[in-house]
Amino acid sequence: MQFNVLFDDGDRYGGKYVATRSFEDRTVISSGEDPIKVYNEAKERGADDPVIVYIPEKDMVQIY
Repeated sequence: MQFNVLFDDGDRYGGKYVATRSFEDRTVISSGEDPIKVYNEAKERGADDPVIVYIPEKDMVQIY
């Protein structure tokens, strides 16, 4: 499982939550700043069990 394609587009998705159809189908179907809204929009667009990930802002240092 890789979400590298999303990280490369930091200008578009950086600092947002992104919904994909599944772990296998990484087509972005919704994005935004509120994960609940992103999830609900993905469900409305037909995703049975959407995957929600947070994309850090470009060049932002993340410490876990």
